[in-house]
Amino acid sequence: MNQTVETDNVTDINADVVVIGGGIAGLWLFNTLNQQGYKALLLEEEALGGGQTIKSQGIVHGGTKYTLSGNLTKAAECIAGMPKRWRDALAGQGDVDLSDARILSEYHYLWSPGDIASRMTSFFASKALRGRVNQVKEREKLPAIFRNDSFRGKAYELNEIVLDIQTVVKSLVKGLESRTLKVDWAPDSGNSRIVSDNGDIAYIEHTQGDMTYRIQAGKFVLTVGEGTRTLMGRWGISEPEMQLRPLHMVMVKHAHPDPLYAHCLGVKTVPRMTVTSHPTEDGQWVWYLGGEIAEDGVERTPEEQIRVARRELAAILPWVNFDNAQWSTLRVNRAEPKQSKLLRPDAAFCQPVGNGIVTWPTKLALAPNLADEVGNLLEADNVKPSGNEDFALPANLKHPEVCEQFWSKHFD
Repeated sequence: MNQTVETDNVTDINADVVVIGGGIAGLWLFNTLNQQGYKALLLEEEALGGGQTIKSQGIVHGGTKYTLSGNLTKAAECIAGMPKRWRDALAGQGDVDLSDARILSEYHYLWSPGDIASRMTSFFASKALRGRVNQVKEREKLPAIFRNDSFRGKAYELNEIVLDIQTVVKSLVKGLESRTLKVDWAPDSGNSRIVSDNGDIAYIEHTQGDMTYRIQAGKFVLTVGEGTRTLMGRWGISEPEMQLRPLHMVMVKHAHPDPLYAHCLGVKTVPRMTVTSHPTEDGQWVWYLGGEIAEDGVERTPEEQIRVARRELAAILPWVNFDNAQWSTLRVNRAEPKQSKLLRPDAAFCQPVGNGIVTWPTKLALAPNLADEVGNLLEADNVKPSGNEDFALPANLKHPEVCEQFWSKHFD
C-alpha cells in the first residue's frame, strides 16, 4: 500500500499506527513502533513533551516511595523493573536509544530528619527492600549537601535515576521528525478533526493551505494525558473515564552550589517533600519541590504555597541559605483512568475501543510498560508492521517543536 495517494486537493496518508499525543508515553511508543518497522505517525497539538512530561521531576521511580506505608504495594511491584529498562536505553542498549539524554543524578536519595530516623531503620533493613535501598553511612559518600555538621538524619541511596526530561524528549524524536505532525483540534478554528464511523476512527482530516490530508491507520492510540476526555468526545466515545489528581509544585532558583535529589521522609506515606535540582544557563539551580507539599498545596494561592515551602525548607535544611532565591509555583494535573477515591493507578493503562486504544502511563517511569502493553494489543489484533523505509509525511506539513524547560517562563 502506498503511504500517500493524491487526488485533486485531497491526499490520503496510510499508516499502520497513529499515535495521538507527544508526551513521554506517546514518544516512547512512537519511537518503539518505528524501530519495529511500523509506519507510525505522531500527532501533537502543542510542543513535544510540553504537558505533564516536562512538569514531572524526571525521577525514574523504582517504587520505593510507594513502600512508605511499611509494605510493598502493588504499585511498587509493578514499577520495580523500570529503572533497568531506562538505564539500558540510556546506555544505547534498550528498546529506544536515549544515549544523548542528560542524566542529572545516577541515584535519587531518601533522607530522614533526625526526629524520625530511628523509626525507618528497621523498615529499610527489611528483606522486602533489600537491593532497593542502601543506607549511606560514610560521610564522604553522602551527597555534598548533607556533608554539613547540622545534618542529623540518615540518608538512603535508591536505584532511581533522575533525568533532564527535555533531553529525553529530544532523543525520542531524533531522526523521526518527518513522521510527526503539528495539529490543532480546536472545533471552530482548528485544522484537524477526527472523523468517526460507528465507534471507529475512520480517519484524521488535516488541512493546510488549500490541501486536505486524510490520515488512515490500522490502529489509533491516544496518549494525550489531560486532553484525553476532549478527544474522546470528538471521537464519539465516553469510556474509559478519566480522573485528574492536581499538584501545586514549587520552584526555587538560587545559587547554592550543591544540588539535591531526594525524598524527605515525614510522618505520612507520601514524602514530606521531594526535591530535584535542574541547572540553568546562568550557572544557578532551580530546585523543584513536590511530594506532600505539592499535594496538600492545591488549595493554596501561590503566595501561601511559597510561604509554606520557605518554612519547610528552613525546617529540613536549616543550613542552606535561601535569602536571595527567586520563588515561583506551577500547577499540573496528573491525568489517569478513573479510580475509586482518586487512588493512584498501579500500572500503565491501555484499553481497546473500536479501532483505537485509550492509554494513560500514570507515571513517567512506566512509559516502557505502556509501549509493551500497546504492542501486545497490536499483536492480538493482527496489526503488523508493514515496513517503514522512506516513510515520511509530505514535506510541506508542519512538525511540532520540542518543549521549553518547565521553569523558562517563571524566572529572569
